[in-house]
Amino acid sequence: QVQLVESGGGLVQPGGSLRLSCAASGFTFSSYAMSWFRQAPGKERELVAVITPSGTTNYEDSVRGRFTISRDIDKNTVSLQMNSLRPEDTAVYYCNGLRGPYSYWGQGTQVTVSS
Repeated sequence: QVQLVESGGGLVQPGGSLRLSCAASGFTFSSYAMSWFRQAPGKERELVAVITPSGTTNYEDSVRGRFTISRDIDKNTVSLQMNSLRPEDTAVYYCNGLRGPYSYWGQGTQVTVSS
């Protein structure tokens, strides 16, 4: 059974940091592109960061230089280190695994940036 379980969300002040983690199981983690998406109220879900099976990373423009995606193949986890958080980063963050026609999603974790 495929599972993606996110953790690490919460409330943080502007300028603060959070680290999200996603534990994957039920599929060949190392051969999937792993991504973090987010969805703010009233907005479409958007891609935040991706790490490919070869380890290449890419970021949405507004988070580049502030967020870092990484993975641990031994532990089947993907993480998102978020620094210098802004109120506009407030959203539900989702973990995704993608390979060809196969796309798996976690349940999401809320990140709220507010003073």
